[in-house]
Amino acid sequence: MSSQSLLKWGIRAYLTLFFIYLFIPLIIMSTATFNDSRFPTIMPWKGFTLKWFDALWQDEGMWQALGNSVWVAAGVMIVALPIGVACALFLSTVEGKGKTFVYSLMMSPLLTPGVIIGISTLIFWKGLDVTGGIFLTVIAQTTFIAAYIMLMVLARLQRFDRTLEQAALSLGASHWQIFRRIMLPYLKPAIISAAVIAFLQSFENYNTTLFVKGYDTTLTVYIASKVRTGLTPAVNALGLVMISITVLLAIAYEVKRRREEAANGVNHDA
Repeated sequence: MSSQSLLKWGIRAYLTLFFIYLFIPLIIMSTATFNDSRFPTIMPWKGFTLKWFDALWQDEGMWQALGNSVWVAAGVMIVALPIGVACALFLSTVEGKGKTFVYSLMMSPLLTPGVIIGISTLIFWKGLDVTGGIFLTVIAQTTFIAAYIMLMVLARLQRFDRTLEQAALSLGASHWQIFRRIMLPYLKPAIISAAVIAFLQSFENYNTTLFVKGYDTTLTVYIASKVRTGLTPAVNALGLVMISITVLLAIAYEVKRRREEAANGVNHDA
């Protein structure tokens, strides 16, 4: 067997082990949802049951925390997206000290522990008589999530052909028309991806949220508190529901993408 074949089989084996390592915890968690045991485990197996879905449905605290997480994630996405896109556009067009300053300013929250961001945000806004809650959670998370958006959009902008802007300007187009008709359609895939990443980053955040949530508990904080007071497989049931929704959305997106590619291929051939 040649070295190239060994390398190929080695890569396949590595990827196989990686995906096994990645999915086994999810499979164990999902299986524990159907175990008739007070604790979220599959061993020992005490029989098949669906009662934990009913327990999930009746857990008002968890549903309220889930709703708070969705509201916070949506707010972070709405606030952080314009900031990240604007900074990416600024960095792609400006040179000099201003570019270095803005880039360093946006990247510094990523290098700061989430605990420090949460505490500093709480102290600052408490001086303005703003207590913890959904608003403060959105503000605190936006400080570092906007940087993720900036990096994703900036990576897309680095492949943008600037001659398109020059051609549009020479034909009399305004800067707003260039942005709306040329830049925005080009950035659309990156903006959509960045919005999804921002939503997910906010949804799963714990360290920063813990200090600024006030009485508006989010899902991650609620689950962490349940670990201390007694975790039940109702949490596994929620995880299984969320995984199922994510898989269905991914399948729907992939089907839509392939249909669009097939349609573009047909039109191209025509």
